[in-house]
Amino acid sequence: MPTQRINDIDYHYETAGTGTPVVLLHGFTGSSGNWRGLMAQLAANYRVMAVDILGHGKTAVFPHPHRYTMPHVAADIAALLQLLDATPCHLLGYSMGGRLALYFAVHYPHLLRSLILESSSPGLAIATERESRTASDNALADRIEREGILAFVDYWESIGLFASQKQLETAVRARLRQQRLQNNPVGLANSLRGMGTGQQPSLWDDLPQLALPTLLIAGELDSKYVAIGRQMAAQLPNAQLAIVPDAGHTVHLERPGQFTALIAEWLA
Repeated sequence: MPTQRINDIDYHYETAGTGTPVVLLHGFTGSSGNWRGLMAQLAANYRVMAVDILGHGKTAVFPHPHRYTMPHVAADIAALLQLLDATPCHLLGYSMGGRLALYFAVHYPHLLRSLILESSSPGLAIATERESRTASDNALADRIEREGILAFVDYWESIGLFASQKQLETAVRARLRQQRLQNNPVGLANSLRGMGTGQQPSLWDDLPQLALPTLLIAGELDSKYVAIGRQMAAQLPNAQLAIVPDAGHTVHLERPGQFTALIAEWLA
């Protein structure tokens, strides 16, 4: 797994294939390993790269939350992609990685060919909602550091957002759990404090000016993100919305065949 030092942080990533670059950003508690199935499918036609976002996977853990803010992390991703000659690229982000990808697209559109957002949002438009979410994110960060990674993963796997993951095969769920357990609790806690949904600047007002071709993906069972996807599609000037049947928040795991087909068709 290659490593590059970017702005004093050692970033780990996985790469496969050659051709037009496609960059993949995982969700909270995830890592580049979550994308191996998709990478294997796309590598025949594209240069695919999956990055461990700051605080996750094998990328270094920085001790202070200020380093995890979205402007800092987006600047890291921009520097990494330019160093690796991986621009302009197609950028795909899931959940937290989708929020980061959208922020990246707003601030670095010249580095992108297109944007793909799975179960993602532009953040919270109302200041009081951001304040409330920041308080809950900070409380969860404190809990992670206080109780440890095992207790946190037990809790995280039980929340309603991931109820549809119970339909996954036992081996798939076991691999996902093992990957989550390999994260550093300080990294996860600081990721929440620095780039949780409450801390993220609202990007709703930026959508009408974002001309990049954009594919929005949501799982039919994930009603919250289906609604957000429809709102985003109505405001983005060049967007398509795909709602995947019988899938929840983690479409790429729950319906991998349909998800890969959507991505391959979009890229082609």
